[in-house]
Amino acid sequence: MAMRLSLEEDRVEETHEINVTPFIDVILVLLIIFMVAAPLSTVDVKVDLPASTAQPAPRPDKPVFVTVKADLSLAIGDDPVSRETLAAALDAATRNDKEQRIFVRADRKVAYGDVMEMMNLLRAAGYLKIGLVGMEETAPAGVAAPAKPLPLEAKPLEPKP
Repeated sequence: MAMRLSLEEDRVEETHEINVTPFIDVILVLLIIFMVAAPLSTVDVKVDLPASTAQPAPRPDKPVFVTVKADLSLAIGDDPVSRETLAAALDAATRNDKEQRIFVRADRKVAYGDVMEMMNLLRAAGYLKIGLVGMEETAPAGVAAPAKPLPLEAKPLEPKP
């Protein structure tokens, strides 16, 4: 217990120092909240791009397929094309309809970066509507299987917005 021995003035002195203890307590609580919430906000999804169990979208009457083969050569439909002539070949295949959806198929062995490079070529040619094509297969373990088994054939998959 503190006592004052002098009888001079009963005046309370003001301290001009900031008490940072509550501030530090709040910062530490926020730090703990962010440390707990950060791992929960990240999504860890296992992605297998070549296969999908999603219901396929209806196929257009005359789809235009651009294929990236295992040796990184390109083809529109069954006709091989070079990277330099891809834009002109697409214009001929779509009759200069830049709004037509282009379906991209790639061999399983093709690296993701090479597929993205080919998609950038399509974007540079003016084709912005691109669909990825995968093989349909039954659901992997731990995923609910579709109502009826899907045949193993290539069908275009619509990208989700």
